[in-house]
Amino acid sequence: MSCRGVQKLLQGAGSGPAGWTRTPCCCRLRYGPCRARSGPGSGSGPGSGSGSMNVFNREMKRRQKNWAAVLQDGHQYDYLREEVKLGFGSVRFGIQVGSRVADRVYDVARSFPLVLDLGGGKSYIAEHLSKEVVQRLVLTDVSQQALKLGRRSDIPTRSVVADEEFLPFRENSFHLVVSSLSLHWINDLPRVLSEQIHRVLKPDGVFIGAMAGGDTLYELRCSLQLAQSEREGGFSPHVSPYTAVTDLGNLLGRARFNMLTVDVDDVQVHYPGIMELMTDLQGMGESNCAWNRRSMLHRDTMLAAAAVYKEMYGNPDGSVPATFQILYMIGWKPHESQAKPARRGSATVSFRDLAKVSRPDGADQS
Repeated sequence: MSCRGVQKLLQGAGSGPAGWTRTPCCCRLRYGPCRARSGPGSGSGPGSGSGSMNVFNREMKRRQKNWAAVLQDGHQYDYLREEVKLGFGSVRFGIQVGSRVADRVYDVARSFPLVLDLGGGKSYIAEHLSKEVVQRLVLTDVSQQALKLGRRSDIPTRSVVADEEFLPFRENSFHLVVSSLSLHWINDLPRVLSEQIHRVLKPDGVFIGAMAGGDTLYELRCSLQLAQSEREGGFSPHVSPYTAVTDLGNLLGRARFNMLTVDVDDVQVHYPGIMELMTDLQGMGESNCAWNRRSMLHRDTMLAAAAVYKEMYGNPDGSVPATFQILYMIGWKPHESQAKPARRGSATVSFRDLAKVSRPDGADQS
């Protein structure tokens, strides 16, 4: 896909608001005064009166992902997004989230001329897709460093540095939007689903995504809270809040998606201890970036948390488990060609007659 083709999708291409610039490598966008962005000095911090939810420091998350992307051994932290098995005492099962999202794309019996990978980073989904299914791909992420390290695929791909909360694309642009493990860092998920993802989809387009769910890292959360309460007389959040699976269907429905599908995958990864888990989260770019986080923990609190973790959740071999709950979702943008529920009262068969359908002729009626 040519850079000119992407520019046609960008809102205001050639006539956009002042403050937008595009670099030749990836059509990078810098939002000017017309866009509200979360972060210090932007007027949209935790005390902003904008009226929208503002839980996460998006600028901090961008820096975390850029830092993680340039690590020399950064590939060893990709096991949540791709299939990798590593040693040094921990047992890590590659759950291949990118592959599982791609499997759901293949379940849709059609090809997609233009696809958006939202928060795709190093492009963990595209490597599992074929050119026959996805003809062109636009890959977006807040981290330019991650996009530079994107995996090669046969699909023509254009990378765009863009915030998931402010997609710079025209309405009704994409036939498919996919996302893998990035939406749990969104400040206002209902607004992003309705005003960003739903907006850029063409009618009868489909959104297929995966995100961390509410039970993710519950062992780490409980251990830190108990240890900090005992050592410091109170606790502050050290693990980011996540969306509950019971809320996800309602969120998709409020965003005007049809024919919804939501399923859950609970995976446990085993580590030597709490420090190895927290080191890996940092290497993934998944450190906490909530505005109300505490930047440091006391040494005594960390030692107590490690002891609590092993006592409450430890395995007989000395390792500790960490649960990652992955929520998969599918939703369709409405179109007149889609199947619709029948009019109330239009049924011609009673539920009482269903038992007769499979009953052999002459069977005992008693």
